[in-house]
Amino acid sequence: MRLITLLCLLFLVPAPALAQSAPFNPAPALVESAPFNPAADYVTAGQDEPGYRAWYAASPWRPTYVRAFHNYLTTYGVGGVAPTWQLLRTATSWRECGAEPFEVPPTSEWGNIVATLRYIGDNIVPRIGPVEPVSVYRNPILNVCAGGAQASTHREMGAVDVVPLRPITREALMVELCAIHAASPGSNTGLGFYKGLRFHIDARKYREWGTAGAHGGYGCAAVLAQGALPFGSGARQAAPAPVGAVPIAEPAPAAADAPDALAPTEQ
Repeated sequence: MRLITLLCLLFLVPAPALAQSAPFNPAPALVESAPFNPAADYVTAGQDEPGYRAWYAASPWRPTYVRAFHNYLTTYGVGGVAPTWQLLRTATSWRECGAEPFEVPPTSEWGNIVATLRYIGDNIVPRIGPVEPVSVYRNPILNVCAGGAQASTHREMGAVDVVPLRPITREALMVELCAIHAASPGSNTGLGFYKGLRFHIDARKYREWGTAGAHGGYGCAAVLAQGALPFGSGARQAAPAPVGAVPIAEPAPAAADAPDALAPTEQ
């Protein structure tokens, strides 16, 4: 009888403190950050590498022209600055304009890109690392549809819009590129900034646009003295054009293509 009483008491006694502790919570799952890919803001399906391969194979004459263009760049010492296929990208708004995502420019225009690529390879890549071209040649019809200037350097394949491939903030990128640009005032290099990390380089004339300092100054001089104005801050009214700049209205169909509101748009 005593044994039965003891067993009943054991079942009525509260469980040990350890058993009454808070329920086990597994560690939160690790969230992987998205890879750094600024080109994704400007390159859509069809203008990526699979799209290029499809475009390349769609016409029997394209491999011959692409190979000739590649050999031309190699001959003039700029073949390794960026992959040749990326230099055939047209406008970001190619699909909306019913245009081709890639195009081999007329041979008469090939020479215009050499100085631009040489500047990128000699001055920009050593400072910020490799870059990816997102827009280069725009034929006259596409240039009009994309809102380009009538005398845009993209029409003659003299301009390259690129993004950096190493992680960097927009402000740090602007400071680096302004320092590079200011160090070569005797060059014919044009430097322009779009929204995000996209920037423009050409070899037509020494000028810059889309730059502003953190305390209200305009231009690369203000950026180098004050630091760059953070993207998305309040004071973003348009500033007067610097000497040598060519203020040209060049609205783009997509936000990713639109030049920065900090300065007059360029070509």
